[in-house]
Amino acid sequence: MMKLTIHQLQYVALGFLAILLSTSCSKKLSPTQKDFKQYEINKNTIEDSAIVAIYSPYKKQMQAEMNRVIGYSEVALTKEKAPETLMGNFFTQALLEASAKVNNKADFAFATKGGIRNEIKAGDITIESVFEVMPFENQLTVMELNGDQIQQLATFIAETGGQPITGLTLSIQDKKPVNIQIQGKDLDLQKIYKVVTYDYLANGGDNLDLFTHALKRTDYPQKVRESLMEYIANFTKKGQKINMQLDGRVKIIK
Repeated sequence: MMKLTIHQLQYVALGFLAILLSTSCSKKLSPTQKDFKQYEINKNTIEDSAIVAIYSPYKKQMQAEMNRVIGYSEVALTKEKAPETLMGNFFTQALLEASAKVNNKADFAFATKGGIRNEIKAGDITIESVFEVMPFENQLTVMELNGDQIQQLATFIAETGGQPITGLTLSIQDKKPVNIQIQGKDLDLQKIYKVVTYDYLANGGDNLDLFTHALKRTDYPQKVRESLMEYIANFTKKGQKINMQLDGRVKIIK
């Protein structure tokens, strides 16, 4: 049997799902037919041994790939409700490094808490755990924003109680951003900055309409999930373990 990549295995799985759904109904309904009968696949559905025999080898190959260990984290990468989280730091640091790999290094990286779908437990990191963090097909995007737009973004971060960032730091006081810095320097309203994120947010998702007015936008075929995997694998190649720390990049002050 030909060995498939993880992406090819996904398409194979979807294809077999379509076959299962199409063969689960023995009666073909016409769009104009008045009678309605709902069919469902549940634990009582009898398996079609012929179909199972076809997809089983690919299922085993996919599961083996999903269980493959690509790294190790000394701490749990959590995403609790806080201005700054270990998962947020990990996620955006991976994005920032990915921007350098596509030769368009950003000044800072930005994501949203809602876009990060899961945590990673301390210990071995598998392909499956990365899929759980980013199950979507979002792609890497680098945009150029002016100082006023960065100020708007900082306001969004403050009003929402903090969001995942790397390269940008700020404090939140009365739900307003103060002490905004990029790469350790105070925000310059006359300067143009590069931010790396992903296409969903660049398209205005999560109430980020300001991104749709970027001065320049460059999309890359690189998936965010792939960027996370490469970031983890880079630690492994160096014989290192991931040990993210909180550093006060986003904090609430009274």
